[in-house]
Formats: sequence, structure tokens, C-alpha cells
Amino acid sequence: MPLTIAGDVGGTFTDVVLIGAGGEIEVAKTLTTPDDPADGLMRGVGQVLDAAGAAPGEVGRFVHATTLATNVILERTGVPVAFVTTEGFRSMLALGRRARVEEERYDLAYVQPEPPVPLTRTFEVPERVAADGGVLRPLDEAAAARVADGIAALGVSAVAICLLHSYLNPAHEDRLAEIIAARLPAGTPVVASSSVWPELGEYERATTTLMSAYVGPVMASYLERLGGRLRGLGVTAPVHVMESAGGVLPAALAASRAVYTIESGPAAGVVAAARQGARRGLADLISFDMGGTTAKAGLVRGGRPGITHEFQVGGKGSFGGRRPGTGVPIKIPAIDLAEVGSGGGSIAWLDGETLRVGPRSAGADPGPACYGRGGTLPTVTDADLVLGYLAPDGFGEFRLSPERARDAIAEHVAVPLGVSVTKAAAAIHDIANAQMGAAVHVVTVRRGIDPRGFTLVALGGAAPTHVVRLAERFGIARVLVPPKAGVGSAVGLLYADLAIERARTFLAPVATLVSDPASRDGLTDVLEDLERAAMADLGVDDAVVERSVGIRFIGQAHAFTVELPSGPITPETVQCAAEEFYKRYHESYGIDLRDAAELTTARVRVVLPSGSQDLPRTGPEPDGAPPGTRRVWLDGAHHDVPVHARSTCAPGDELNGPCIVTEPQCSLLIPPDWRASVDGHGALLLEGGA
Repeated sequence: MPLTIAGDVGGTFTDVVLIGAGGEIEVAKTLTTPDDPADGLMRGVGQVLDAAGAAPGEVGRFVHATTLATNVILERTGVPVAFVTTEGFRSMLALGRRARVEEERYDLAYVQPEPPVPLTRTFEVPERVAADGGVLRPLDEAAAARVADGIAALGVSAVAICLLHSYLNPAHEDRLAEIIAARLPAGTPVVASSSVWPELGEYERATTTLMSAYVGPVMASYLERLGGRLRGLGVTAPVHVMESAGGVLPAALAASRAVYTIESGPAAGVVAAARQGARRGLADLISFDMGGTTAKAGLVRGGRPGITHEFQVGGKGSFGGRRPGTGVPIKIPAIDLAEVGSGGGSIAWLDGETLRVGPRSAGADPGPACYGRGGTLPTVTDADLVLGYLAPDGFGEFRLSPERARDAIAEHVAVPLGVSVTKAAAAIHDIANAQMGAAVHVVTVRRGIDPRGFTLVALGGAAPTHVVRLAERFGIARVLVPPKAGVGSAVGLLYADLAIERARTFLAPVATLVSDPASRDGLTDVLEDLERAAMADLGVDDAVVERSVGIRFIGQAHAFTVELPSGPITPETVQCAAEEFYKRYHESYGIDLRDAAELTTARVRVVLPSGSQDLPRTGPEPDGAPPGTRRVWLDGAHHDVPVHARSTCAPGDELNGPCIVTEPQCSLLIPPDWRASVDGHGALLLEGGA
């Protein structure tokens, strides 16, 4: 059986995991290299191959998650793009949704952010498709040719096309794309909205298409460069890239659908949480992924990660989320996550006499002060080290400096506030926990979900240090810390299936679908078309097919996604879907409505299971070595607590808090009144505290 390598590039660290034919696992955690993320990734690949004593040619699968697409959008470092739309809608992107957040509402100096594409690169063509798909005005091909010549003169690297109602009739978009492509250098991407997101909503469809064109060439160049470096090393395995909804795509498809990789890394963490919970009979989970730059929370209910079909990139934060209209709206399937700028590298700073943590991060370069790489500002990692939660020599490939951490906290926090370094560090730790609680709040309490019945799953290098305190804030009585939690998202990549989703607007009242066979046949035809297209995307003839529809009350804007069973679309199928919609609406909003509902969207997801096995227990056999001790700060005082190496913990062992469990990529803090048990695969299940 060939080897599998998974690599997750984060904002601070790059995590690489290798699993061998016999289940042996090797792990590497290297600093991310922002100038070229492939550098840090390749360093990690070399480390795990050396540790396994394996030849590069033995690798049969390479799976990758990257924040590249997100960073390109946030930093505005994509390629120059031209945007083409229907005549009369040239200002669509500039107008946007005109959202004004509270702190800007009375700002007389407020300036609207620049649109993603300036008007100088925005074009319109005479044409019009009606809301029912009929042609009101044919495409003026002569005018389209003149527009194409104008675009060619600008020397853009990609073109995005979004014509009105093209989701129902893409003929004009298809022909316009042909005309433009013929006048541009060969290989220039010309992206049509009907191929990216053929659903209702011209503005969101436009921004999604635009971002696909904006990011695509950058992603394609990166993946081509990465593939070349892997081949140069001797790794000839195909490269698969994690997409936002938790599946993986072949590299070529990921490059052409780059917008689908925006939540690539965070999605892998939720996939890992779901898999770890499933093997232990835990179906309702909250994934808590805390790395060096951010902390993310995602919900798993009934064993399935929650999926959204619209999210914001950038914009103004709001208690763990992004306020609608303040960022770039993206309408694609993605694992539903909430994120806050609070990670191990988040910088502690004073706003007057108020202590704040984040969102600015020390990143990989220079990193926290304790890394000894030139950083001088205090971070959450520095605070955790000062409090005794981290071991100076237990942090992967380099040693942490408690002296530098104390000096940074003293200079920038403790002395200005007139408190001790330890109390300042404790305040930094507590504020970080409070801010990370916002992410959990968004995916649970804000949506009417009681988190107390869920299990909190810790993933990421910093999560185990904070996870129990976070659980206590919400009354959560059970915490799961899987093996290799410090590289949890990379482990999630090993489980990811090859998958892709196709969707199309399908508007029909539920009552009509129940009573009219022709309407049901129409829905069946759309679902079958989507299935064929998705199969063709993946180049397979047989796979698992998951069907769903969007349902909303007539007159509302937002829909719930409801799964459909396999088999024919019958009146009972439609009625059951409607009943599920009513149930979910009641659960979410507390209102029991039975008003008329309608279908809005037909969706098909095609999945080719990876066949990945659960990770076995790895590492040396537990030797029963007695624990060491360390002086740590707990509940306002110093205590000497046991420190257990995770490699010495045998299945069935029980650990009572307060204590610390260490491994090379992370450190678990078990406070008083909590106890942990070790299962047969080395996972720690913590209970108590609530």
C-alpha cells in the first residue's frame, strides 16, 4: 500500500503528516514561509520522508490544504481582472450591498472601500435574458467584439463574466466568453458565472465569479510550482487540494475553481473532528481549531459537518463572524465556520489602559518573543509559556525562551499596568479564551443551539492549552483531544474524500411539486444533469451521489438546504423535504410556521470515498515512566502539578487534574475538577468541570 502525505499550510505553521502502509505515522511542524508557502511545505515533506526512512517514489497520494486563496483576496494580490456584465449594470460591483456597520454610521469622513475591480476595467455588453430564461435582447456580437478588443488592450490576466439571469440561460455568457477568449493570449482564463455559481442573485454571483478569476491564475501558478518541486524530489503522486466543503479536488480542477478553496485549511479540521467523534460514537461535536494566527469553531451534528452556501471574506468582524455586506460575499458550498483573530501568535497590546489581544499576529516571522527570531512583542504563546503551560523544550523543532517571553510581557503589559508579569500573562490568557468563545457562541448559541450537550474537540497547536477553559465558559462537560491534535487539520486531510458539488437555481412552489408530475420531472432532469456534470468534473463513472434542495418560505431571501433521499422524486419525497424545512426553521428561530414554501435550488454532491483508515496508535509503547512536575499558575496561585508525556500514557490510563500532558506539537492543560481517560487509539477524553 503506498504512502500518503498530507500538508496543511497555515498562517504561522505548516503541518505535514505521513501515514505508511503499516499505519506508521510521522509528523513535521515547520514555520510557514509567506513569500513562497511551498518552501515550508517541502521542508516538512522532506522531514517526514526522512523520519519514515521512505523513498519519495513510495508516495501514492499527496493531499494539500492552503490559505493561499484567502490571503490573495484579503491582501488584494490577485491578477489584474476585467469584468463584463449586462448593459446598464456596470456599477453593480461598486454599489454592492451598501452595508454600514455601527461604528461607521456617523463617520462623516467615511469612504466606501474600493470595489474589487475598478470601473476602468469594467465593461458592459448589449444583451438581456429575462427572469424566466427567455431572451429579451440578443447578444450584440459586434459590440461584444469591441469590448473584447478593449479588454485585450488593457493586458489583463483574466476575465470574469456575469450577465443577468445567465443561471437560467447561459447561451449569451458562453458565446461572449468565446468572443473574448479569441482576442486574448492563449490560456488567459475567461470565467463565466454560469460555470462557477449558476444561482439566483446577480451581485453575489458576480463577486464569486470575479474572485474565481482573480485568484485562479495565482493558485494555478502555485500548484504548478508545487507539483514541479514534488516531482523534483521524486514524488510523482497526484496532488489533491482541499475544497471549502470538506472534500478534495485534483490540482487542475482546484486551479480552475480556486474560489472553492477559500476555506481549505479550516475545513480539514472539522472533517478531522467529525471522523474522530464517529470512531468513539460521538455524533454532536464542536470543532475548536486554534493555530498561530486564528481560532476557528465549526459544528458537527449527527456526525455531519454543517454546510453553508454563502460567507464573507474580509470585511468587519462581529463577535466571531463577518457582518454581511462588509466583505466580499462568496456563494459556494463551505463548511460553516466562525473565526476570530485570536491564536498563539496574537499580539497583546494596550489601548490606553485596556489590555487587548489580537487580531494582529506575530505570524511565523518574527513570531512570538519566545521563539528568539527577532520578535519583541508579547503574544498568547508567550503568556502560556510564562504561566507554565508550555515546556521550553517541548515545542517541535526549536526551543522556547521563557526569559524573552517574560521580558516582552513586562515591557509592554505588566510595567505599564503596574502588575506582575505572571498576572499580566494570566490576563492575556483569559482574554484570548474570552475572544475564542465568540467563535463557539456564533456556531451554537447565536443559532439557538445549546452547546452543553456537545463534545468540544481540540485541534491545532494551541487548542489543547485552551480547550478546557473554553469548555467551562459554555458548560460543556466533555472534551476530546485526538492523537496528533497539534496537526489536526493535516490529519483531517487524510480522511477527505474526492468530492465536488454542482448546483442550479430551480424555482418551484412545494405545492406545485406535490401536485404536478411535470414539475417533479423537471426537478429530476435538473438533478440528473448536475450529477452528470459533477461526474465529468471528477472523471469518474460511479460514485456516491448526495442530492439536496434549497427551501424557503415564499417571499423570503434565505433558504435552508434539505437533503433528498435517493430514488424517484415523488409527492412524498417533496412533502418530507418540506416537513424537514419546517422543523429546521422552528429549531433555528423558535417560530412554528406552516406557510407556503418553495424550492430555490437543486444541488448534487458527488463523492468518491478516499478509503483512508483511522489512524492507529503510534509511537513507542508506554513505558510507565513516572511523571515530572512543573510549577504552573492556576486559579490565582502557583501550583506544582504532574507533567505526563503523552507517549507514556497507556490505553485505560486515567489522569486527574490539575496536570499537563505534553507532546512535540502541543501541550494539554487539565485544570482541577477535570479527569482524562486514554482510549485504545491514544485519544484523551476529558470529563468534568460543568
